[in-house]
Amino acid sequence: MIRRREEKELQTAQVSDLCRRRLLNYADSFCELARSYEREFAPEQAGRETMLVERRLWENAQIISTHLNEMAKIMTQAASEVLAFWPMEGKKRKLLVQALAEEGIQVEGPGYLPRENGRTALVLTMQTHRGLKVSAEEAADMISVILDKRMKPSASCPYMVEASPQSFILEEETGYIVLTGFSRAVKETETVSGDNYSVVEAERGRMTVMLSDGTGSGEKAGRDSGRVLDLMEKMLEAGYGTGEAVNMVNTALFAAGEDMNHPTLDICDIDLYQGSCQLRKVGGAATFLKRDQEVEPLFTGNLPLGIFQQIEIQPVNVNLQDGDYLIMVSDGVVDAFREEEYERTLVHAISGIQDCSPGEIADRLLRTAIRACGGRIQDDMTVGVVGIWES
Repeated sequence: MIRRREEKELQTAQVSDLCRRRLLNYADSFCELARSYEREFAPEQAGRETMLVERRLWENAQIISTHLNEMAKIMTQAASEVLAFWPMEGKKRKLLVQALAEEGIQVEGPGYLPRENGRTALVLTMQTHRGLKVSAEEAADMISVILDKRMKPSASCPYMVEASPQSFILEEETGYIVLTGFSRAVKETETVSGDNYSVVEAERGRMTVMLSDGTGSGEKAGRDSGRVLDLMEKMLEAGYGTGEAVNMVNTALFAAGEDMNHPTLDICDIDLYQGSCQLRKVGGAATFLKRDQEVEPLFTGNLPLGIFQQIEIQPVNVNLQDGDYLIMVSDGVVDAFREEEYERTLVHAISGIQDCSPGEIADRLLRTAIRACGGRIQDDMTVGVVGIWES
């Protein structure tokens, strides 16, 4: 449904009344179902074993209730979301349409979407003629020249402009760029690492880097940590906030009741417009901030995933600067130094590295850890380095 007044006025678009009513009805149903699981723990039997079983069943019911409420919340948000936009000015629209038509690209309905801090994004429909295929990046480069503003495709955009019409959102270029580098060593008695990592480019100039260390080592630990990252990626893509996604994954592992499956999870969530970062850590070692020759350990204390039904994560907020590095390590790197104050050793090693790419820093730190344990790799080791620079 689209409401229009004058061409230069704000326009809004939202889901149809039918879809909105259905979403709200679904949300109400999930809320009602969630309430049916909400009750105080009141064991009917006094026996210890029976009480433990009843406690476990009650905890699982509360987990189901939490998940249903989260789903209802997202449905309600989707139903009430209103997309506001401004049509592109007549002369500029004509120039854009004509210039891209000369390149074999047909453009329809270009407009501006308001973003945070006064930024705007460009929304438009594009298709090609004469069997051409043009990458979204190439089209964004053309539009950047025409509008005299650097634009790039959003993370959810189609990769190619093709013969069938597709909608594209182009965001303003971010103020910062990020490069990542990872280096890993597998436990000497295993062939598969129990550590996994993921780099997710999200909407609106956000990048999320995650590192998970599975319990133990080998193939099973690798599957466990990989499943955690897969779940996190799907939750973030579905619209969950980072904190909510972590809690959902935690309760899923808690409900599974696997005593030997408690992976750690390190999250580095970066706003590429502001150069700000939120660190969330569920178990695992410290993360280090390297700024020139100064190195600072950043701590957030929590137990690994799946131990408690609910966890409270206090994010660490960091304002990054041009040339900063964030270094994430798995427990195997910590154990390699065989010291309680491993942070001091790592701070010294990190501060001595200058003018390197993230990948080179990760390689050097991993070699340092392997030397520290005499070349005997007793646990999986992973070093992840995130470097940030002004665009």
